[in-house]
Amino acid sequence: MQSDILLRRAFNRQPNAIPPIWLMRQAGRYLPEYREIRAQAASFLDFCYTPRLTVEATLQPIRRFGFDAAILFSDILVVPDALGQHVSFEPSEGPRLEPVDTSARLSALHGEINLDRLSPVFEAIQQIKASLPRNVPLLGFCGAPWTVASYMVAGKGTSDQAPARLLAYRDPNLFAALIGRLIEASIAYLRQQIDAGVDVVQIFDSWAGVLPMGEFRRWCLEPLRKIIAGVRAHRASVPIILFARGAGSHLVELARTSGADAIGLDTAVDLAFAANCIQTIAPVQGNLDPLALVAGGEGLDNAVDDIIRSLGTGPLIFNLGHGILPQTPIAHVERLVRRVRQSG
Repeated sequence: MQSDILLRRAFNRQPNAIPPIWLMRQAGRYLPEYREIRAQAASFLDFCYTPRLTVEATLQPIRRFGFDAAILFSDILVVPDALGQHVSFEPSEGPRLEPVDTSARLSALHGEINLDRLSPVFEAIQQIKASLPRNVPLLGFCGAPWTVASYMVAGKGTSDQAPARLLAYRDPNLFAALIGRLIEASIAYLRQQIDAGVDVVQIFDSWAGVLPMGEFRRWCLEPLRKIIAGVRAHRASVPIILFARGAGSHLVELARTSGADAIGLDTAVDLAFAANCIQTIAPVQGNLDPLALVAGGEGLDNAVDDIIRSLGTGPLIFNLGHGILPQTPIAHVERLVRRVRQSG
C-alpha cells in the first residue's frame, strides 16, 4: 500500500496490516552522505538556511531506506532566530543564545516572527515536494513554546530546564509574555510551512516531562491547544502530531484535549498503558528505544515485535521514542525497516 494511504489510514484511526514508518532525526549524522554535505556549510544555522543542502539532507534517508514519510531538515531554534534573538551552534557544545530573562531583553525581540528570515525554509519545502515520490508525505515541524522558551531563557540546553522553570515561578507575567510570543510565532511558522507544501506537521515538546501538573497545563498544554487551534483555522485537513517527551500520564489529557491527530510516545511509555489509555483516544506514534536500534540483533527484533504486538492492531505510526543516535549503524536501520514491513 502506498505511503500516503498508510499514513492517512492511521490518522483516520484505522489500523494497517503493516504500519507506516519514519524516524525522528532520520536525516543526520549517522549517514555518511549527510556528513559529506554538512561540511559544505560554515555553521549549522547556515546549513539550515541553505535550501540546496536541506533539500538533499531531507531526501537522503528516503532514497536509502524508503521510509513512508520525509521530515523537513531544520531546527526548532530557527523560530527564536526569526524573532531576533542571536542564535549560534557551537561544535561539541550545542546551541548558544543570548538569554531572554528580563523584560528588557524580551522587548528587544521582534513583536512577531520575521517570516522573510525563514524564506529559505519555505523554499526548501517547495523543492523537496517537487523531488519526493508523489506518494511520500512531507512533515514540517516546530518546537513547542515551553521547550523553545527553555533554550531562550537559559541561552543553551540544560539538563533540568531550571532557568526557565525559575523564571516562570519568579515572574510568571514575563514568562507568559514570552510563551505568548512563541504561540503566535509557531502558528505563523506552521501555517507558512503548510502553504509551502508540507502534508503533516509535528510539534516537539521535548522537555514537557519536567513540569508538575499545574505548570504543565499552563506552559505546555494550553499553548499547544492554541497552536493546534490556530493551525486548524488555517488548514483543517493537515494532520498534527504532538510529541511531548516525558509527559507520562499527562499524555491522556493531551490526547483528549489538545486537538492533535496523533500522539507521539517516548521510549519510557509503557506499551500496555499506550494501548489501553492513549490509543483508544487517538492514533499513536513510536516508541522504539534508539539504543535498541544502536544495539541491533535479536534485541532490536524483539523490541520491534513488542511494539507491533501491543499497538499494531490499532492506529500506529512506527517510530522511535526519541531521535536516532549518531552512532547508529546503517545496517540496523535497514534491519528495522525490514522487520516492520515483514510484520504483516
